[in-house]
Amino acid sequence: MRILVIEDNEDLAANIIDFLSARHHVMDSASDGVTGLHLAVVNDYDAIVLDLMLPGIDGFDLCTRLRGEADRQTPVLMLTARDTLDDKLAGFASGADDYLIKPFSLLELDARLTALGSRGPRQSQHVLRVADLVLNLDTWQTTRNDQRVTLTPTALRLLEVLMRASPRLVRRGELETAIWGDHPPDSEALRTHIHALRAAIDKPFGTPLLHTVPTMGYRLIAPDAA
Repeated sequence: MRILVIEDNEDLAANIIDFLSARHHVMDSASDGVTGLHLAVVNDYDAIVLDLMLPGIDGFDLCTRLRGEADRQTPVLMLTARDTLDDKLAGFASGADDYLIKPFSLLELDARLTALGSRGPRQSQHVLRVADLVLNLDTWQTTRNDQRVTLTPTALRLLEVLMRASPRLVRRGELETAIWGDHPPDSEALRTHIHALRAAIDKPFGTPLLHTVPTMGYRLIAPDAA
């Protein structure tokens, strides 16, 4: 994998780069947000390791610009000492795909990055539809009521799994395996990604399609099929 590390702590960045290089990853690095964003836009990476607190542009702003202005969907794993649910939600809302709290295991970092990098978009001629929600699997563009919906790569994968299964219930474990394989993150991660997905596809449109089945999982279903 080709990985970009954007981290202003020189010792931590060096440890990450040395460890991942020894595991045969190709590494680039930046110590500030402006340089990191430039590298992320002009180069093709399999994954980006992004610190939250950076000089120039912080991690939230960098990720938002990467997804919005640059329209780049490279998987992003955020590194931060902030561990509240609100912080995680803010990170996912800005476009991050995963979230690792400092201090962390370098082995876990490698496993998370490998899982993120392996989820490349699959070529397909299909368009998935649930009510007025449409996911084009060729372009990975999502619309609802003919309005463009911007989603992170993780949210797109969640949406694909839910739309393919609709109106069937998809259990939490099935979703976690589809997104993270054998290395699921903490128990909050799926819930926060679902929260962000619901905010994007349901909240602006009034009629909910994504429903939680307590203690079991989630299902995406048209109103007239509920």
